[in-house]
Amino acid sequence: MIIQWFPGHMTKALREMEQNVKKVDLVIYVLDSRAPFSCQNPQFTQIIGSKPIIYVLNKTDLSDDRQTQEWQKRLTGENRLAIPLVSTMTNASKAIVAGMEKLLAQKLERNREKGITMPLRAMVIGVPNCGKSTLINNLCGKYKAITGDRPSVTRSTQWVKVAGNIEVLDTPGTLWPSFEDNEIAHNLAYINAIKDEVLDPAELVLDFIAKMLKEYPSQFLERYDIELLTDAQPVDYLAKVCEKRKFIIKGGDLDWERGARAILDDFRKGRLGKITLDKIV
Repeated sequence: MIIQWFPGHMTKALREMEQNVKKVDLVIYVLDSRAPFSCQNPQFTQIIGSKPIIYVLNKTDLSDDRQTQEWQKRLTGENRLAIPLVSTMTNASKAIVAGMEKLLAQKLERNREKGITMPLRAMVIGVPNCGKSTLINNLCGKYKAITGDRPSVTRSTQWVKVAGNIEVLDTPGTLWPSFEDNEIAHNLAYINAIKDEVLDPAELVLDFIAKMLKEYPSQFLERYDIELLTDAQPVDYLAKVCEKRKFIIKGGDLDWERGARAILDDFRKGRLGKITLDKIV
């Protein structure tokens, strides 16, 4: 299944990021910890330039713990920190503030020596539905940024004052115009960074089932109480799920779309267990 999705407002969002990055001291790059590689927008690299980066490995309650640790190691380096967290948990973002102060320690010291009280400014970026606005609300302790469990809720940039001497800029979740790697596009679709309305769920879920049978077979089979089938294709497993759940349409045929949506929803809600799509071997 070939996937392409780049709404017009994302072009505007990229232009605004290029303008606003000049005004910030640091970039907070939010990644869904289930797909840390797939969530890295190649167009962000040029925009960020040499700015310090905090990579937030968000939604770690849904990702493979060992893989999250490996990604934290890989993404941490000179002028970069990777912080795993669940942005819906109270005070989870305290680690972000501490990270900002660590990466910007020299600037803070210079400001203190000069008696300057300018706020630290950060721009929050990421693909749709990675949890940027929820993270900002966590930083503020209030619901200041619009959130939603679907892509493209934030459509424009907005500055938000955080407790202390910090200001953050929320930006729309932004993809890139063309996916050269279809596996990346699929991973983004699985985590709901691409709108379901532009996808064929029955076709998409066949690729997802194939991935689960390769990477997390026991978790998938246990969830649906299915035994490993001999010489079976993903469609055979989808049929089993429809049969188990009694997803039947008029005339007695299996309701493939309902079965597909149920499997994707189970993954997105963590009912398949903790899964990372971008695995570091």
